[in-house]
Amino acid sequence: MATDEVRKDLRAAVAARQELGPEYENEIIDGFLEKLDARDLHRRTGMLPEPARPPKHPSRETDPGGLALAIVSIVVAIPITAIAANMLGLVGVIVCWGGLVGINFARTAARRG
Repeated sequence: MATDEVRKDLRAAVAARQELGPEYENEIIDGFLEKLDARDLHRRTGMLPEPARPPKHPSRETDPGGLALAIVSIVVAIPITAIAANMLGLVGVIVCWGGLVGINFARTAARRG
């Protein structure tokens, strides 16, 4: 029979699934099952399992694409700015830099979301 603590953890897992969406479902289920296994191990042997490490989130080191995009944007910005300034003046410079910033921002937003 389920204890109050197990019910509380299950409710928390369901709430997390509803909040985070289906893409995190496997991690939520795995976390819940690990808690159940740890309780079972503790009940049978009296030993506590070693704490689980939090999942690694993507970082700059594991995804060099963001750095590459930033470098390419700066290199490409120089001739694009010169061409835009020559053809359209200040408005052209603002438009080309707005596009470059928009591309980098969209990449960052897509990676976080």
